[in-house]
Amino acid sequence: MAENLKRLVSNETLRTLQEKLDFWLKEYNTNTCDQNLNHCLELIEQVAKVQGQLFGILTAAAQEGGRNDGVETIKSRLLPWLEASFTAASLGKSVDSKVPSLQDTFDRERHKDPSPRDRDMQQLDSNLNSTRSQCNQVQDDLVETEKNLEESKNRSAISLLAAEEEINQLKKQLKSLQAQEDARHRNTDQRSSENRRSEPWSLEERKREQWNSLKQNADQQDTEAMSDYKKQLRNLKEEIAVLSAEKSALQGRSSRSRSPSPAPRSRSCSRSRSASPSTAVKVRRPSPNRSKLSNVARKAALLSRFSDSYSQARLDAQCLLRRCIDKAETVQRIIYIATVEAFHVAKMAFRHFKIHVRKSLTPSYVGSNDFENAVLDYVICHLDLYDSQSSVNDVIRAMNVNPKISFPPVVDFCLLSDFIQEICCIAFAMQALEPPLDIAYGADGEVFNDCKYRRSYDSDFTAPLVLYHVWPALMENDCVIMKGEAVTRRGAFVRWPCIVTIHPKCLIHNGIRCDL
Repeated sequence: MAENLKRLVSNETLRTLQEKLDFWLKEYNTNTCDQNLNHCLELIEQVAKVQGQLFGILTAAAQEGGRNDGVETIKSRLLPWLEASFTAASLGKSVDSKVPSLQDTFDRERHKDPSPRDRDMQQLDSNLNSTRSQCNQVQDDLVETEKNLEESKNRSAISLLAAEEEINQLKKQLKSLQAQEDARHRNTDQRSSENRRSEPWSLEERKREQWNSLKQNADQQDTEAMSDYKKQLRNLKEEIAVLSAEKSALQGRSSRSRSPSPAPRSRSCSRSRSASPSTAVKVRRPSPNRSKLSNVARKAALLSRFSDSYSQARLDAQCLLRRCIDKAETVQRIIYIATVEAFHVAKMAFRHFKIHVRKSLTPSYVGSNDFENAVLDYVICHLDLYDSQSSVNDVIRAMNVNPKISFPPVVDFCLLSDFIQEICCIAFAMQALEPPLDIAYGADGEVFNDCKYRRSYDSDFTAPLVLYHVWPALMENDCVIMKGEAVTRRGAFVRWPCIVTIHPKCLIHNGIRCDL
């Protein structure tokens, strides 16, 4: 195709055709009819030759496009033009005035709806442009990232240099300090050697003096060891006496808890209320090591009592409440709130009790350095003076105004007096430990903490929030000693009012169960 096109350009046929047309225009009026016809036929022959060459080039170009390429162009431009030209020639009309040119046909077809191939081409062009824009953006981001990386490298290099400089300074300071220390030791050694030289004592006198000093030190150590053994023996005896007293007190409480009537407990509480630290006639001398030695044993006993309260006393209280309250959630809420209020009231009572002991022992220990040990020793030895019944009344009073469990106010919480009294005694004794034990704060809707609580059997183990607490966790400072129990459900952050439901066959009024 390229060879035919070069041949057509080199022949210069179109240029000679234009020259002949100009010559014919000049001689047209002077020529005869036969001469004009001959000129026209010569021009037609030359145009036919050029058209033949152009059609050959058209055929070669169409063959190079393949089977389908070029079909739409031929249909839209060549065939309509040929049809219009032959129609005008057969009717004897002027071709120039009526037949549309190839350029007009091309413009008309261009304004029509684009073919699917054109639409695909446009879509590909748009995709290509978007891809190019994305590539440009990625390149810009890459350049910016390289700049940021370079800046971070520079900063890290600067910080590394500063750190190395600081390390070098510290090394220099360390070397100077070591040199000063070595100089000081050398001066001390020189002084000691000079003192030894200046001493007039003989070798035998120095040996005798050393022997006497060693003998005195050995005698002193023996006497101190004997006194320490005696103190430890006395402390162990006191510890045995305290543990035996606690054992007897626990046995008495267990026997009273197994008795059906609460009258003996009220009488013992009245007797404990009548006693106070101010009525003690004899004040014992403090033993500072006694509380430290017995702290571990008392702590173990209190942890055992607290665990028994969770495993046994709590279940007994639940059984009492389930006789009158149908909803298990309400029962567990009541017991948890009773435990929390008991700890709060017991801590307040311990604080007042300690203040009272301080005031009572101040005249006996004026100017003494063992005042705090004496107060602690007195508190540990007189824990039975705690008025637990008054704390039980305070706890019940606080539960009666708690909106989660007291509305409608138809349940008398005196039913839980034994349980509350046991928790108050445990909490009061835990405040005398070093350090004291306390329960963890818990709120409904908080995030479940696996270190403080374990989930109850009916919990949703995938829920992250606490619906309500069953038993508090026991803490020592910030460390968890004993885990509590909580119920987790989905949607626990929506707090609904807790309503106490009453069994239709019974009613609790003023601590008396009445069958209906």
